[in-house]
This record gives sequence, C-alpha cells and structure tokens, in this order.
Amino acid sequence: MPARYRADHIGSLLRPADLLQARNASSDTVQLRALEDKHILRVIARQKDLGFKIFTDGELRRNNFMSDFNDAVEGIDEGVAVARTWQTGTGPSSRPSMVPGTIVAKIKQKRRLTGHEFVFVKQHSPGDVKVTLPTANQFPAIYYKKGISDKVYPTYSDFLWDIVPIFKAEIQALVDEGAQYVQIDAPRYSYYIDPKWRSYVKNEMGLDPDQALDEAINIDNACLEGAQRAGVILAIHLCRGNNRSQWYAEGGYDAIAEKLFGRLNVDAFLLEYESERAGTFEPLRFVPRGKTVVLGLLSSKLADIESPDHLARRIDEASKYVPLENLALSPQCGFASTMEGNLLTEDQQWQKLGLVVETARKVWSTV
Repeated sequence: MPARYRADHIGSLLRPADLLQARNASSDTVQLRALEDKHILRVIARQKDLGFKIFTDGELRRNNFMSDFNDAVEGIDEGVAVARTWQTGTGPSSRPSMVPGTIVAKIKQKRRLTGHEFVFVKQHSPGDVKVTLPTANQFPAIYYKKGISDKVYPTYSDFLWDIVPIFKAEIQALVDEGAQYVQIDAPRYSYYIDPKWRSYVKNEMGLDPDQALDEAINIDNACLEGAQRAGVILAIHLCRGNNRSQWYAEGGYDAIAEKLFGRLNVDAFLLEYESERAGTFEPLRFVPRGKTVVLGLLSSKLADIESPDHLARRIDEASKYVPLENLALSPQCGFASTMEGNLLTEDQQWQKLGLVVETARKVWSTV
C-alpha cells in the first residue's frame, strides 16, 4: 500500500517564550491551559498553511515527549537524577537525563495519558490527527534503580509488563475516538545499535542485549495489539537521542534491522537518517513490502537549511531498497523533545517543515 502522507513530521514543536515562562513560573492552571490552547491553534494553522495533511498539537502541553505518562501515573519519585553522556557537535558532555526519577511503588494510573490533548486537536484540526506516545520501553533504563525499585518490581521485565496495559488501553482509546495516526516514540532501540550502550545493557542493567531487544519488540507489539484497523496508521519513530540539539547514541540500523522491521506490528517506520550517525540505507532491505518508511532526512537539531536537491537525491538512494511509493519524508526527530527545545529558531523550524512539503511535492507530486 502506498504511503498515505508524503510530508510528515515527528510531532513536537518549539515552545514560544511566553509559554515557557508561564510553565516555569508554575502559572495558574486555567491561565496556562488558555495559553496552551492559543499556541496550539496557532501551530495547527501554520501546519495547514504549509500544506500538511496530518496535524499535531506540537506536544505543547507536555514538559517533554514522555511526560504524559509521568503525569498520568503514581509510583515514580521525581527527585533522583540519572547521569547520561550527551553528544554535541563539539564533543561529549555529561549531564543529568531530561527526566529524573525512580520507581518507588507499584505503578497506578490516575488518568488518561493523552485524552485531554487529543480532544482539543480533533475539535480544531483541519485534517487527520497524529497523536504521539512514548514507548513503554523508555522507562526501565531511566526509572528502575537497583536497591530501590527491585523492592517493588523484582526485575525490569516485571515493571515493563505492568505498564503494558496502560499503553495498550491508551492506544485503543485513541483509535476508538478517531485518531488516524498513532506514533510511538522509541529512542530506546538505539541501545542495541551502539556498542557502548549494548555494554551498558549488559554490564549495568544485567541483561543480555539480544534478549532485551526481543522483549522490547514483544512489549511494543503487546501495546499495539488490537488497535490495527482500516484507516488508522500505527507507527514507530526511532532516533538516537534528541535533547537540546544533542544525542547519546550512534550507529546504523544493521544490528537490529531484520528483527525490528520484520517483527514490529506497525504500518510505518519513522527513521533518523539526517547524519552519518544513522549509517546507510542498506538495512531498509528488511522492511516488509507494503510498509511505509518515513525518511528523517532533515535535521531538527541544526539550524542549517538542507538543499532540496540533496533531499531528492537521498530519497532516490533509499528507493533502491524500499519502493518510492512506500517512502515519505520528515525531519529526523521532533524540534522539542523537551520543552526547552533544540537550538534553532521557530522561523528555522517552519522553514524546514516547509521544505518537507516542498520536497514531497517535487518527488511525489503530492503531500
């Protein structure tokens, strides 16, 4: 089946200064919601003006790409930071992870994850709506602390399978309510393509990396089970970290391609391909026929604007492994995985998104 949307984007958009200030100031909830509403309407209108057929709220109501889960559950102590080495264009820097916390009690859901977001976008969207969710696999490596969390969940796996029903129910609810596109954001798969993070999984987490990859795929499939239906796209986005224009992993998809592309029960793969960190297009040969690959060829980290001719050439290169009719285009990641956002301006963000639409029209004669 041909790709439904040729021009795509990952979901998160840069927050305007007044919204950042209001959130940092812990403003009145009603006033903050009104400000969010105003800016969400603005970014929806901008997506329409550029020519997109798929719309998100830019994740403007979130502190980061995964905070919808944190805000919806009890059992996580937010007071403990995790050290992580992030990479920039000038070299590595060690800093706390973007979401500190520790599992200290059984996870208990207190509200829906994205219901409040979706209802507003659905009401105001001029086209199909995409909703983004973090993968369940995102949380153990960040929140599971031996000596603390194992008193509640004896193993990482116990914690993972306990939160599957939360994500499964959320995805099912979104599809039932009319979401045309549900995207799982899954940077954790980068642990299995980068030797230093495979070593971390083995030596620090005490897991066999290959078995952990198998379980990660099983977890995502369990969350998606029952949500497949005509007219709905279920997709997964893979990246190598995206925090203030930094990254933490590198390496091609070669080590995981056959398992990941062959076994994940999704309709589309949104793949980071904007730099040499992502390797070659060769692993795309394992993508099953009929599934969509959204090529993340534009950087959401760097301000430099890509060449339209370069993008077209790269799409042509990828079409040697996946038919052109099954390809689409997007930035490599969101522009604001954390609310502080990447190191470029809103004008540059919109210029890049406009280039996605322009290139899609040039290559496929449609968006």
